[in-house]
Amino acid sequence: MPDVYGFLLDAELSKAFDVWSGYLNSRTGEDPGARARLRNLLESARTAAAEDELAHARALVAEMYDEAEEAGLPWAPVRPGAEEADREARDYAKDELRKVFTVQRREDLDTIAIILRVTRRRFRSLPVLDATTRRDIDYICARAGMALDLAHATAARRELERLEALARRLGVKS
Repeated sequence: MPDVYGFLLDAELSKAFDVWSGYLNSRTGEDPGARARLRNLLESARTAAAEDELAHARALVAEMYDEAEEAGLPWAPVRPGAEEADREARDYAKDELRKVFTVQRREDLDTIAIILRVTRRRFRSLPVLDATTRRDIDYICARAGMALDLAHATAARRELERLEALARRLGVKS
């Protein structure tokens, strides 16, 4: 099985490199000195990533966000929130994963993801859920989502079964 977590980390850097390259290649009229420093940081981050120094590359990307913020560059990319960064990394990684997974494996993971979304949506339609049950639903969905992120269909199915058992107990239609 491929190292899916590695794909996600690579995708996170690739996305950041693409965003910063697009910004630095555009003509915004902003401080040329600050943009030159950002360009140097980007090249250093790319070099670090190419030399498999991923932690250093991520640190340099973080420094780019800090530098842009300190320089007050209004058009510079802003640091994405954790959820947004994860969503974008998954989107980037999915293209690479499609190259290494069989069609059957991808369809299996996609089916689990669809069932998870539908089941969660059905929970939201319930008029009243106590806070504990809502937390349980969120927790199980998060665990299933993490399993899907790591392409671990068995673990995702197990969490989906837990969610479906809870749905049956609460009378949520399947």
